[in-house]
Amino acid sequence: MSYMTTSERQLSLVTEISAANTRAEFAQALVGAARAYGFRHITLMHAPAPESILLKTLLIETSLPSTYFNQFDRARIMRFPMLSTGMGDSALPRSWSLSDNACDSIFPDELSKILQAFGMPTGVAVPAYTRDSERILFWLGGDRPPLGQTELNELTMVTLHLLDAYNRTKQSKLMEHPPLSAREREVVRWTAQGKTSIEIGQILSLSDHTVNAYMTSAIKKLDCVNRTQLVAKAIRLKLIN
Repeated sequence: MSYMTTSERQLSLVTEISAANTRAEFAQALVGAARAYGFRHITLMHAPAPESILLKTLLIETSLPSTYFNQFDRARIMRFPMLSTGMGDSALPRSWSLSDNACDSIFPDELSKILQAFGMPTGVAVPAYTRDSERILFWLGGDRPPLGQTELNELTMVTLHLLDAYNRTKQSKLMEHPPLSAREREVVRWTAQGKTSIEIGQILSLSDHTVNAYMTSAIKKLDCVNRTQLVAKAIRLKLIN
């Protein structure tokens, strides 16, 4: 595989990333960065914590198909310590290749099989912090030789520019979201505490049908697909405590 020179590639990527002012442009810049380094896919996600259960609730942007996350979560891979603590607290980029025997003792068999099935035997995760101190990961995967130290250093610099673009477009995205009403916040807050619609209705003196209506409205406003993602996003956006 042939690449541009380091300086040409980095300049080209930085120029494209700096021009990203919308979420769609940022997503396109992410994919462009991945392909420039020979990777098939890229995911921007919140760093997993020990209590994390589902990978799909951590997603911010990804080029991977939903089937990948369905298989990942169905196999309950988040339960393995190397994901919840190893990638969650490291301050350094981490690269790996399934051809390296050392991965056998780190990656569970279930994860190795999924990575192989989706053509991602090689990968790298680069940690970063957003402006509001949220820890995130840039995760790239594909079928290419393992990264050398020079490429890894260059990629880390590029992710700093991606981080700036994310912070910029995130603020723009936040301004696009209609605010949740006081009642919607209450419903989401009680949901975050594990209450069912019936229980929330009893607490707030509402019917479960009305509670579900508030929930559906909040899901649409925050561009989510289910209650789990809604709660996670509401917490990240500091809409609930």
